[in-house]
Amino acid sequence: MHGWFYDGGYMMGIHGVWWLALLVVTGGILLSGWGRFTDRTDTGREAPHEVLRRRLANGDITAAEYEERKALLDRDGGRST
Repeated sequence: MHGWFYDGGYMMGIHGVWWLALLVVTGGILLSGWGRFTDRTDTGREAPHEVLRRRLANGDITAAEYEERKALLDRDGGRST
């Protein structure tokens, strides 16, 4: 039984194709995530003052609450914007 499934006792036919497919998929996964961890610089995270302004704009807090919390942020951590 020679040919595609059984090549002289080494099973390189379809078995070799599966190994090649595995290598291609693994390579694709590795290349698609290349540099993912080194590119994280917290750009997706809002600064506290931005959160406060957004909450005021959305109506989650009143202007008085905004001023009070902004004063706390300015006092405790310095202005970050």
